[in-house]
Amino acid sequence: MRVGQNPAKQIFGVAQPKDLSIVVVNFIPVLAGYHAQSLEVLKTCLESIRAATSVPFDLMVFDNHSCAEARRYLFDELTADRIQYLVLSDTNIGKIGAWNYMFGAAQGKYIAYADADILFRPGWFEDALSIFEAFPNVGMVTGCPVRNPPEVLTASQEWGRSQNVLREGVFILWEDYLAHALSLGWDEAKARQMYQAGKDYLLEYGGRQALIGAGHFQFVAPREVLQKILPLPSGAPMRGERILDQRINDLGYLRLTGTRAYVRHLGNQPETAARPSAPRRRPKLLRRLVHLPGVRHVLLWLYQRLFELFFHNVE
Repeated sequence: MRVGQNPAKQIFGVAQPKDLSIVVVNFIPVLAGYHAQSLEVLKTCLESIRAATSVPFDLMVFDNHSCAEARRYLFDELTADRIQYLVLSDTNIGKIGAWNYMFGAAQGKYIAYADADILFRPGWFEDALSIFEAFPNVGMVTGCPVRNPPEVLTASQEWGRSQNVLREGVFILWEDYLAHALSLGWDEAKARQMYQAGKDYLLEYGGRQALIGAGHFQFVAPREVLQKILPLPSGAPMRGERILDQRINDLGYLRLTGTRAYVRHLGNQPETAARPSAPRRRPKLLRRLVHLPGVRHVLLWLYQRLFELFFHNVE
């Protein structure tokens, strides 16, 4: 039985999706240890998106079973209309699982993805869009110059050679390379060694330069391209992301970055990722003790068991 009519039937229009959907996947299991500052990193990420994006967008966040403090923050952001779509998963389905869900749901012409530890700078979307407009058949664009394994560069290299617009050499600025390397936990010596041993591939076409390569930690892709590669196989929570790069490459799309950094990977530190921090000095006796082979093995085993006890939620 029904009494009266649903007043919603008198509404003759609904909100339409923006041309740009920005998708962020977040996982903060606890605010301690490695993740002690992860909530501040997440806040920095979302605030930088709003401050640095000059076009209308829908912000979509997928939370992969984080701690209560992180979820409370995200819900408050949703309530304040600073997030348009919020998904709270009751289990960690992995980064690729979240991709499958969110890339299928996003409705923008362009989908911009970011891990929850990415800092955006003004001009990031304009730079990406200029690459889509200058080059044909672009599948994804990252806002930070990166180097990729050879197997995911083949489509872009073949196109560059066919058009006679490909140059080889070292084109990534050392400062940009170092900042990204430090955010991955490398030291400067390792970064210098890898930088000097590597090689970049530069395309010059239509009055625009772009580097071959893109990163799955942050990228912009046309929605129609992502629809062609879904669903992606999902296994471990943070393994196998390279399958996205491989599938876009295998379809013949270009995977590119600009020549300067418009985004920065923060890692687990909100402000100091671009600068090496001074190591905290520990008592020599304690340092020697924890590095003894037997002690180190036991402590690492205990660390892993405690993490699984608190946060491993696979049935």
